[in-house]
Amino acid sequence: MHRSRLGGFIIDCETDDLDAATRFWSQALGYAPGKASPEDAGRYQPLQAPPPELQVELQRVSHPSRVHLDIEADDIEAEVARLEKLGATRVATVRDWCVMEAPSGHSFCVVKPQRDGFEKSANRWE
Repeated sequence: MHRSRLGGFIIDCETDDLDAATRFWSQALGYAPGKASPEDAGRYQPLQAPPPELQVELQRVSHPSRVHLDIEADDIEAEVARLEKLGATRVATVRDWCVMEAPSGHSFCVVKPQRDGFEKSANRWE
């Protein structure tokens, strides 16, 4: 048995100026910029959504700009296997998460839990 839930939205930005993109999305959504970890600075920028709202993060990318979603899971491999049975394809493993593609062509990631309350609100899968 494992659990998963929608974790949040990642705004993929094909830009050399993640700070400018952060200023725009911060003001557009009314969420203050959060603090990126030292290893993520310049590549990822979280926004501070008030609990219990979904996580929103900007990511500097080399592909065209888009939005993708993250699915949180307490067992990433079990969730990836479940999603593959539904028709998704594993694209890549990056650090401790998995990039996937839905049968519709949409990219998404399976990540470890990011927000509080995971145990209470996550779906349970056998």
